[in-house]
Amino acid sequence: MAGYRGGSSSAGAGGGAGAAAFATRMLLLLTLLPLALAAFAFALQWRGGMRDPAGAAWPDETQRFPGMENSPLGSSSSRGVGRSYFKASSSSSSAAADCAEILGRSASSHGISLYRGWTFDSDAALTPKICITGSTSAGLHQILPWLYYHKVIGVSHFILFVEGEAAKPAVTSVLESIQGVKIIYRTTELKEKQDRSRIWNETWLAGFFYKPCNYELFVKQSLNMEMAIVMARDAGMDWIIHLDTDELIHPAGAREYSLRRLLLDVPDNVDMVVFPNYESSIERDDIKDPFTEVSMFKKNYDHLPKDTYFGLYKEATRGNPNYFLTYGNGKSAARVKEHLRPNGAHRWHNYMKTPNEIKLEEAAILHYTYTKFSDLTSRRDRCGCKPTKEDVKRCFILEFDRLAFIIASTATEEEMRNWFREHVVWTDKDTNLKLLRKGVLTRYHSRSQGIRCLYSCSHLCKSRTLRS
Repeated sequence: MAGYRGGSSSAGAGGGAGAAAFATRMLLLLTLLPLALAAFAFALQWRGGMRDPAGAAWPDETQRFPGMENSPLGSSSSRGVGRSYFKASSSSSSAAADCAEILGRSASSHGISLYRGWTFDSDAALTPKICITGSTSAGLHQILPWLYYHKVIGVSHFILFVEGEAAKPAVTSVLESIQGVKIIYRTTELKEKQDRSRIWNETWLAGFFYKPCNYELFVKQSLNMEMAIVMARDAGMDWIIHLDTDELIHPAGAREYSLRRLLLDVPDNVDMVVFPNYESSIERDDIKDPFTEVSMFKKNYDHLPKDTYFGLYKEATRGNPNYFLTYGNGKSAARVKEHLRPNGAHRWHNYMKTPNEIKLEEAAILHYTYTKFSDLTSRRDRCGCKPTKEDVKRCFILEFDRLAFIIASTATEEEMRNWFREHVVWTDKDTNLKLLRKGVLTRYHSRSQGIRCLYSCSHLCKSRTLRS
């Protein structure tokens, strides 16, 4: 028995030494493997210089539209008829070139740290090719994060009709330096061309003609969409979406967080998909950057059970005229086909047939509306209507916009602030929690966190341009 115990002790000592050696090798492997992966990732980022697919699909020879020749980038000789819609001029300023390098290269490099793991597809052959068009007067602070958020989820091309702040050289020089972005200025020639549009002879938009403020904007957006269809078709786009710069597409329901993947899975016989809109529900009256500070949204009734919607309608509206402060019919994406036309700012149609349309069950438009107290006065300052119940009907389509205009035009600063908190700000935490639990309200923290990443890039771009 003594010999047996001695043999066991010797074998145990040998086994212990082997185990220690194995543990040492494993520790070394686990140490070296992350270092090797980190070095490999650094090498991928360091190489850079990959071609941004955003400009690859646009044709060199294509039709030009009025307003395209007013770019501050480059001379008139470099913007002849045979130029691409989305090519930045060779005579761009050095600041704009720096900005293009910062933003454009990051859009095509895999794993770049500014986006914290978000990547752009670098294969120009990937489909479908998606174009967003919109009309804006916003500044860089709003447009750049909006633009790059949508680049991240698969949009490669943007047709932006600009005026006001958005048409200033400090803004357009940056935007036009980004591949895949085309700026259209609201020139006299553009207006004259749109005055000859066939839309004016049709009935579907006739109720909005020759009225001021929001009605005028709605017609202008439709005319811009009509031009954007031609540009998107000539460029070989597969889908077109009309979107404002206070709206983000939330492509839920796809196998990955990608608008391209979402639209790729749409059946071939579907011509148009509708994204129900979710409306921002702010919890403070001192919001400065809605994209980064707002995380709570009210769901569209299309995404709620009917008993939940009707049962909680009173609490969800909080004394306002309708369930949503502004629109509730969502936005849509359409396949770019012959005879496509706008059907107002929210839908598309076709001159030759009724489009086959589906409504998405999970994806949505996140609409950041009335997120800042200053939105009250900005709407007032853009419209010259009288603050009476009769006259505001001539100027504003939606009832809440009418009420907001009257308050902003007649009330004191303190009265406006109190009205804003009562009708717009969600200050009752118990009600908020109840509606969150019931699914009427929802939160999207990841959207605001992701936009913060994009702000770091857009602020750097903007500061370089301004220093020049």
